[in-house]
Amino acid sequence: AGAWRHRGGGLARSTGAFQYSMLNMDGLLLPSLNQRSVRVLNMRDLGRDLCSDSLAPRIRSLLIYNSNPAVSLPNQQLVRAGLQRDDLFTVVHDLFLTDTAKYADLVLPATSQLEHLDLVPAWGHHYVSLNQPAIEPVGESVANTEFFRRLARALGRDEACLYDSDEQLLRTALQTEHPMMQGITFERLSECGWLHLNHAEDWRPFAEGGFPTASGRAELWSARLEAQGLDPLPGAGEIRRGEAGMLQLISGKTLHYLNTGYSHQEPHRRREGILQIEMHTLDAESRGLRDGETVLVRSSQGEVHAICCISERVQSGVVWMPFGGLQDAGGMSRHVNSLTPEEPTDWGGGSGFYDTFVEVVRASDSVSH
Repeated sequence: AGAWRHRGGGLARSTGAFQYSMLNMDGLLLPSLNQRSVRVLNMRDLGRDLCSDSLAPRIRSLLIYNSNPAVSLPNQQLVRAGLQRDDLFTVVHDLFLTDTAKYADLVLPATSQLEHLDLVPAWGHHYVSLNQPAIEPVGESVANTEFFRRLARALGRDEACLYDSDEQLLRTALQTEHPMMQGITFERLSECGWLHLNHAEDWRPFAEGGFPTASGRAELWSARLEAQGLDPLPGAGEIRRGEAGMLQLISGKTLHYLNTGYSHQEPHRRREGILQIEMHTLDAESRGLRDGETVLVRSSQGEVHAICCISERVQSGVVWMPFGGLQDAGGMSRHVNSLTPEEPTDWGGGSGFYDTFVEVVRASDSVSH
């Protein structure tokens, strides 16, 4: 609400980025080592870049870790077409055989939380935790950090920092002058498991201003946005609308998956069921659709089968589908990102997932195209 002096009157946000800003990230990332220009590609465009004949040089190898792009990226069909290239060498480092791993030339096993040392800032509270391994790595599994140490050795890199142990990396992260991190050491975390940030119980960080802006105030008009070529003043933009008969698609989280995580586990898959599309009664009636029947959902990117779920929870003109690893109602390994475009948002470099408009028809009446 902007009442920054009053408890509960400010802005709710994740505490994750806030806590990471207190750590010695420069000591971990060592920007001084990155002296040469490298090509940077937005992973939003992975499908387009993998399939491009004009991208020079063409992508010939791909290393994927902590990610499942065959499901989580937009324009899923194009991403999978790129991953299927015979001349693309793909390595996946993962704990599970994900949809993406099935396209890999090499799948290298990664450790779970039970097997590796890690520092865990919080997303929703003000504690810092130390994750200590409960068991030794299973089989040939290695943590991300050990994987990259071995990769650096194979590449003949001689920078000593590339071979820091996990404990050394965590100690580096904790070498910070931030007042809220004072006294939070590796030794204390090893003993206690978790420690609270150093601030008062009734802490109100912006009660007297002190925002990370040039003026120190919460700015409605932002010179920084203007310098980036963006509108410096928040305003209502033009609402994008699809063609006649199209419905705006909103994709949301599921109850039993975390994005695509856990979707490979049969108990979770059984509870979540197959892909559904939730639509308003008026939209279903105008299309002659019944609750529980199989429908075909189409966009300019692709199509999926889903079970029609008629509901008053969504407004007319909008449909809702879950995001994650659900099997579509036609038995295909297609997900909601078969429908979403990779067109960028106006700022931030993300994808306009919610600027997706779809056609919904009875599956038995459809002609696939």
